[in-house]
Amino acid sequence: MKRIQVIFVVACVLAWGGLGISAHTQDAKPSNSAAKSEQAPPDTASGPAYSGMYTFLKEGEFVQITVEDEGHVTGFVSRFGDGESDKGAFLDQFFKSGKLEGNKLSFTTEIVHGVSFDFKGTVERGEGKSPGDEAYFVLKGTLTENASDANKKVTSHARDVMLKMFPQDAQPPSAARK
Repeated sequence: MKRIQVIFVVACVLAWGGLGISAHTQDAKPSNSAAKSEQAPPDTASGPAYSGMYTFLKEGEFVQITVEDEGHVTGFVSRFGDGESDKGAFLDQFFKSGKLEGNKLSFTTEIVHGVSFDFKGTVERGEGKSPGDEAYFVLKGTLTENASDANKKVTSHARDVMLKMFPQDAQPPSAARK
């Protein structure tokens, strides 16, 4: 009986060790499909690749885009206030809605100090040479600024814009530390 127990224990140890060896072998040599997916550049038509910070209207202003599942887009615009009460103050306007269908992007911001923005356009490859370069992607389209006055009269001003993606190493320091 002891001999059977010893054989069973030895078989279990060998089996466990064999699994460990095969796991290390798999780690050391990825399969061809895994190697290809690791070495291939990110799919430029992929929504998540478009996520990042883009320039906005003035120096120091930006829009943060995050593409989530099924083309749902979240983000915010950080800009300087233009009104009498907020002139020069930094304002964050979060997206009320946003979506990406293929490369067609649209978003609408919440109203902050009587101002909201609507963007309708496309995400396109820019002049950046490789992922992580400045302007690797650009947002091209129409940005409409909607401003309401004290009498709640809304004035809309539309303009064509090209918003360039910031370089990857220009992300805020807190994002780089993670």
